[in-house]
Amino acid sequence: MRKLFLFITALFLIHFANAQYEQDSAWIRDNFIKKEVMIPMRDGVKLFTALYIPKDATEKHPFLLSRTPYSCNPYGEDKFNPGLWFRYLKYYARENYIFVYQDVRGRWASEGTFVDVRPFNPNKKTPQDIDEASDTYDTIDWLIKNISNNNGNVGVMGISYPGFYSTMASLCGHPALKAVSPQAPVTDWFQGDDFHHNGAFFLMDGWSFYSSGFGNPHPVPVKVGPRQTINIPDNDNYGSYLRLGALKNFMKLTGDSLAFWKDLYAHPNYDDWWKARNVRNFADNVPTGTATMVVGGLFDAEDCFGAWRTYEAIEKKAKNTNRLVMGPWFHGQWASPDGTRMGKVRFGSNTSIWYQNNIEIPFFNYYLKGKGDISKLPEASIFFSGANEWKQFETWPPADKKDEPIYLQADGKLGWEKPTTKGSFSEYVSDPAHPVPYTEDIHFIRTRDYMTDDQRFASRRTDVLTFQTEILNNDLTLAGTVVADLLTSISTTDADFVVKVIDVFPDDFKYTGNYVNQSRDAGGPHPMGGYQMLVRGEIMRGRFRKSFTIPEAFKPNKVEQVKFELPDVAHTFKKGHRLMIQIQSSWFPLVDRNPQKFVNIYECNDSDFQKAAIKIYHDGTNSSNIVLPVLK
Repeated sequence: MRKLFLFITALFLIHFANAQYEQDSAWIRDNFIKKEVMIPMRDGVKLFTALYIPKDATEKHPFLLSRTPYSCNPYGEDKFNPGLWFRYLKYYARENYIFVYQDVRGRWASEGTFVDVRPFNPNKKTPQDIDEASDTYDTIDWLIKNISNNNGNVGVMGISYPGFYSTMASLCGHPALKAVSPQAPVTDWFQGDDFHHNGAFFLMDGWSFYSSGFGNPHPVPVKVGPRQTINIPDNDNYGSYLRLGALKNFMKLTGDSLAFWKDLYAHPNYDDWWKARNVRNFADNVPTGTATMVVGGLFDAEDCFGAWRTYEAIEKKAKNTNRLVMGPWFHGQWASPDGTRMGKVRFGSNTSIWYQNNIEIPFFNYYLKGKGDISKLPEASIFFSGANEWKQFETWPPADKKDEPIYLQADGKLGWEKPTTKGSFSEYVSDPAHPVPYTEDIHFIRTRDYMTDDQRFASRRTDVLTFQTEILNNDLTLAGTVVADLLTSISTTDADFVVKVIDVFPDDFKYTGNYVNQSRDAGGPHPMGGYQMLVRGEIMRGRFRKSFTIPEAFKPNKVEQVKFELPDVAHTFKKGHRLMIQIQSSWFPLVDRNPQKFVNIYECNDSDFQKAAIKIYHDGTNSSNIVLPVLK
């Protein structure tokens, strides 16, 4: 009977939701018209643009612009974007925004040549000197002059790659651009987003993104996407990527078909080509009159780095009003109707809905419509996992944050006191033929939930070092950038270093109330007692320990420092929990394997891969530690 009741209830809820969507859909169609136009840029190239314009003529309306390489379909003035009623954009529609979607240059129905993360040009002198900022400027200028009944105000927002175009929009300098929200913005594809982290190649994301069809060129405007033509025929990404072997074997599969894939291989170090594509270098071009609000997820597998560092760059270099919002979200989850959980970890409330109604919509309403009061909206609105609460700060990192080193100790211990022993170290053997997996389960595509996954599987491996505190007597809250400061020696000439910050739950931990300790992912109860929650993990390609521009080989068996940053953390380790640090040298197939030999990894052979004996020192002279941003 209970199952029948639940089934009937589910049917009712589905029917209710569908009825609501149908109602919202009808309202949108009754109150908006759609226009499709080709907007000319200064060099004569025309960009396809879809506009959804309110029929209301009682007041003038602002524009909300999103520029995308992913297509602004559906095409056809009789076909409406379902996002206008399926997502919270329907609330913007009720506010009578003019929605503008544009295919960027060289993508889909737009003319021109596409360039991945096209560099910003601060010295434009002729009509042929274009970039994404100038294309945004020209688009805004055309909209203001050609669409009737607008109020002269424009806002821009976008998630992920459209987040990059939002950041570039903030540099355009058009006086009508009043508010920009780069959300999970692609920012630096060598140091922290999507394709590389600290120079280590995120193979699985890069391969799936470009082989799926995104990398296929559009020499002429198109409205139907290319089919995926390159596949890895297996259902186990760990096994299939391992069998493919060295990176040069992946290049054989693509040939000359993917231009940016070739560029990746051609630029193994952080050279001028990469630096030109780091939008942080140009943040001083954000004008005072353009308000920015950077949004991101604490557990965003794609662009966690980009959100933290874009905000930081604007804050340091520009003089505009700048805000930061970070919630407990995977990539883009803040735009979804459910922000209650991440994998098996729960957050106590629907954080997405709260953000949409209390931060994002009020932000744009204020700057584009002069509606409401956001004087109480702080500089930084940050959700702290563990404590499951929002905190508000006037600066980020918080002014009362203090960086404190916690030291690795003998016998897998972790403590605040610097060790005094001599010659103490922990050792493991890193074998590229048996790399440490990034998750316990078998998958074909990269999961988003690995960002909070249980790390007990890794603790059981002999090639993973584990250090943990005693049971905490008080809450420990971290708020800011974590720094790994390792003293190491290796038996070869190169290696990677993965550092993971982990919250170890009490053995008797259970979710209570409505959670019923259930996991939709697992299809049933999941034992949360002793759960080792990944709070933050990051990798450093050892050859770049001194310079990302000029790599340097290790001298075998010589003690050297490997120091690097992990993206910011906002987490409370509750009383009764433990803080754990794990260290390993592979994270596969999330990250490509380091052959552990100082060679060009993009050109090396399968025969170049070799085992490495790695020592992590924790004595009075060489005191490996993790610098934690402790919030007092």
